[in-house]
Amino acid sequence: MSNQSIDLAAPAVVKRPSLRPAGLWVVLGLIAVMALLPQVASPYALLLMLPLIGYSIALLGFNLLFGTTGLLSFGHALFLGVGAYSAAVLTSKFGFRSFELLLLTATLASGLLSLLVGALCVRYTRIFFGMLTLAFGMLFHSFLFKFYSITGGDQGMRVLRPLLLGMEWRGGKTAFLTGPFYYYALVLFALAALAMWRITASPFGLHLRAIRENAGKAAYVGVQIFRMRLAAFVISAVYGGIGGTILAVTTGLADPELAYWTHSGNLVFMAVLGGSGTFAGPAIGALVFVVLQDFVMSVTQYWRFVMGAVLVLLVVFMPQGLSGTIERLASRRHGGR
Repeated sequence: MSNQSIDLAAPAVVKRPSLRPAGLWVVLGLIAVMALLPQVASPYALLLMLPLIGYSIALLGFNLLFGTTGLLSFGHALFLGVGAYSAAVLTSKFGFRSFELLLLTATLASGLLSLLVGALCVRYTRIFFGMLTLAFGMLFHSFLFKFYSITGGDQGMRVLRPLLLGMEWRGGKTAFLTGPFYYYALVLFALAALAMWRITASPFGLHLRAIRENAGKAAYVGVQIFRMRLAAFVISAVYGGIGGTILAVTTGLADPELAYWTHSGNLVFMAVLGGSGTFAGPAIGALVFVVLQDFVMSVTQYWRFVMGAVLVLLVVFMPQGLSGTIERLASRRHGGR
């Protein structure tokens, strides 16, 4: 009896879906351009870039929750307020001025609070999740606004000039903000972007996208829905706390309006404007929003009407945001060749 050869089919190579690195390069390119701005731009332009950095970091976290996980928060400014008031309490009431300590405290405070809030909120989705986050945001704003002895009420709390790397920087406030603090914040932005890229490109990020697309199927194959959503919520809150700290140091004030629901609306506006489904969308949205708002406010007192009209046109004609629209046009152009 002759031996019959048995052909074994080679196992198929399974490729893990990965994000295109173009978004990361766009963000790093923007950071490189901003690093060169002090050589050519005015101090006013540099001061305008500091809120951009703070919002961009906060939006990196917000986009993980909204764009990657599919949970839209209407109260995410809560964590910007946590970061700002952490800096204010440490510098004004306790005399701690190390910026590294401010960041660490904001990170811990935002993370701990988000664990409590997120443990309830992430059990729900869609409008129920949004309304719960809005409710917690309004509760926190009411606390900041009413407890004068603790938070300063509607007057807010001062944020003293911090020490960077343990060093005292001489000169006026503008020189400090447009010099060492500007570059420090820019490095933080780069590190936050690289860390978020690693998170979104990891199996954890893949699980979050699976939950966004179909939570039922994701649970069927073993994805821990509650844990994954809660982890995304905590990470987004930590990014928000860091962004809030930068905003507070920039203005020198922790204001209760930072945690107001309209400020949460601004975060949603920026995310939609830039493109919540893309990695570079938050940075692009923050850039366009900050520059556009500054320009419109200098032209007319009805700037809210103009910004609202821009949002309507964006949703109607560019639902994927600026970044998503550019990517779609580029893919069409390459596909037509």
